[in-house]
Amino acid sequence: MIEILSPAEVQRGRATGALVGGILQTLKQRSVAGTNLLEIDRWTRQLIDEAGATSCYIDYAPVWADGPFGHAICTGVNDGVLHGKPYDYRLVDGDLLSLDLAVLLDGIAADAAISFVVGGEGAAGSADAESLALIDATERALAAGIAAARPRGRTGDISHAIGTVLREAGYRVNTDFGGHGIGTVMHQEPPIPNDGRPSRGYELRTGMLLAIEPWVMADTAELVTDEDGWTLRSATGCRTAHTEHTIAITEDGAEILTLPSAPRS
Repeated sequence: MIEILSPAEVQRGRATGALVGGILQTLKQRSVAGTNLLEIDRWTRQLIDEAGATSCYIDYAPVWADGPFGHAICTGVNDGVLHGKPYDYRLVDGDLLSLDLAVLLDGIAADAAISFVVGGEGAAGSADAESLALIDATERALAAGIAAARPRGRTGDISHAIGTVLREAGYRVNTDFGGHGIGTVMHQEPPIPNDGRPSRGYELRTGMLLAIEPWVMADTAELVTDEDGWTLRSATGCRTAHTEHTIAITEDGAEILTLPSAPRS
């Protein structure tokens, strides 16, 4: 199913996106050495509840999973890049943390992800340069994908733009998981893999909402599934990064709905 949202629904999507962007910035500010991943999950639940919204993840149970996710946010540390299930782990300076959040507010969902080094630049020592390069590549790929999203363009234009940046940065690209349509539900058509051919795929139309999410691993394109049945890690144990925005296709191009807003206290 591909949804074409009305102007009123897109406006509601702006509110959802602002909420997601704000929560992620709040969590980034709070995530310091000693913070437990389960604390991050608890804070996320509180912030979502205070806004009168719903996490898209708690009851999320795709066919390949062993039951629902059961948490409000995905937390990936170092080699954990996607679907990171929060567990009893305390962050240390230099950890590369990825946070992925999808929320439903007033009937419209928004989805975004950020990656950052705990403790800031310099905290990871020799790993810091690698971590920052990974994050930078995903952020540049995301910007390129968004720039390629325009009405009457194709999803392949977005995929090609993302893949070009990641490959030119020296990374191998896994296309098993990528971006997707979003609207009244979190995951819907069309799929947006992180590499592809331009002028191919679904035609983009005004009123479509898309979640675009480049992710990359330092020295492999192969994933392995953690014992928790959810967390996807790099097969070699190398570091990873994941960046995502929800955008709306407008007559003028792409509007980012999940831009960071002021952190909450």
